[in-house]
Amino acid sequence: MPPDYKKLKMLRRSRAMWGSWRVWKPRMVFWIGALAIGVISVVFAKLADAAQLRFHALTSGGDWNFLLPLLMTPVGFVLCAYLATRVFPGAQGSGIPQAIAARHLRQPEARDRLLSLKLAFGKILLTITGLFFGASIGREGPTVQVGASIMLQAARLGGMAQAKGLILAGSAAGIAAAFNTPLAGIVFAIEEMSRTYESRANGLVLTAVILSGLAALGLVGSYTYFGSAPEAANEPLEWLLVVICGVGGGALGAAFSAASLRLSRRIRRWTQPDPLRRSLALAAGCGVAVAVIGVAAGGATFGTGYAQARSAVEGEALPIFFFLGKLLSTFLSMMSGIPGGIFAPSLSVGAGFGSTVGHLLGTSIALASVLGMAGYFAGVVQAPMTAFVIILEMTDNHEGVIGLMACAMLGYVTSRMIAREPLYHGLSRAFVAEGIRHSRNEVRQGKPEAQQ
Repeated sequence: MPPDYKKLKMLRRSRAMWGSWRVWKPRMVFWIGALAIGVISVVFAKLADAAQLRFHALTSGGDWNFLLPLLMTPVGFVLCAYLATRVFPGAQGSGIPQAIAARHLRQPEARDRLLSLKLAFGKILLTITGLFFGASIGREGPTVQVGASIMLQAARLGGMAQAKGLILAGSAAGIAAAFNTPLAGIVFAIEEMSRTYESRANGLVLTAVILSGLAALGLVGSYTYFGSAPEAANEPLEWLLVVICGVGGGALGAAFSAASLRLSRRIRRWTQPDPLRRSLALAAGCGVAVAVIGVAAGGATFGTGYAQARSAVEGEALPIFFFLGKLLSTFLSMMSGIPGGIFAPSLSVGAGFGSTVGHLLGTSIALASVLGMAGYFAGVVQAPMTAFVIILEMTDNHEGVIGLMACAMLGYVTSRMIAREPLYHGLSRAFVAEGIRHSRNEVRQGKPEAQQ
């Protein structure tokens, strides 16, 4: 066969392939899904902020309005817990454990119980509702579940088989759009979601982060989450601050993580005899406790804690014991079972801890707050790269990158010595076990989908 004929045949095949709808359909669906994640993340953020502002408006005006959370917050917790149990099962908690668990499940039906468009809608609705009633939760973890759900649906519509890679891409896109931190989205996908580097998925993750980021930029423009904090550790006392915030923040984060895992297992066993009634009773009790702490703290511990963290990053010292109240409120909100994440509240706890340490040492409050966030967050999630990259991007603190890295690493090492299992992966085990159990039950009942 002449060489020219071979080249012509390959050229025709290439043109046919590139002009084929079967080739372009999955790509276009994937691109649209990534853009949708960016748009939905921005809308979610706006609605969450509006819900918080409305709660503060209701509870700050008038002589006795500051006591309104004692009634509002428990009612809101019960409402969210009921809807999460009856209407949107699988929407409880952060959403990151569900996305991790879905990557370990092979059956599509098992994944649908954790990632679906219905769950994405419920997650957004109930997180906003929780913030309206004063829960100490964040929207960033839920955005991961929302992003993974959208991308998994895109895989179905586009006929793509890379479910695990697409869940990873959707999760990364959600984090990137939620914080406007594209690098952190990529690092989060590698370090926290998969715990390994998957070369086959890196193109999907990068493309999803770029497209979701472009959509978010188009709607809200370029910004840094906490503004600019060009603080760096230079003096010996400031390096002591790095050590204290790293070790202390890591120990505090490990205590939160270990207690959460231990108590969540006990709660699952305790609720088994009567799941609905006991879940609602637990939510009501946690709501009352969160309300009492919030009223005692003058309302500072309600919501995401973004305003408090930003003021600390800007150099304004927070109350000495703010971080303890915020940590306890976040822990109770998480244990209540209502939908909501811990990303933003954890950053607020870390900023409060750093502010207290900086105040006691007489160092820069801004530097101490940034370091406190790095140490505590690395201690909670046990993902040091994600911790320092996300805080680096949120504070635009390129001058202090070495101190941030050292603090995050100290927090991680300290946390590993206290809590052996990472929080999100530990929480995901229950979802994996439940998915496998449902799949086995369907196999026994003879459902062909579960036998695939």
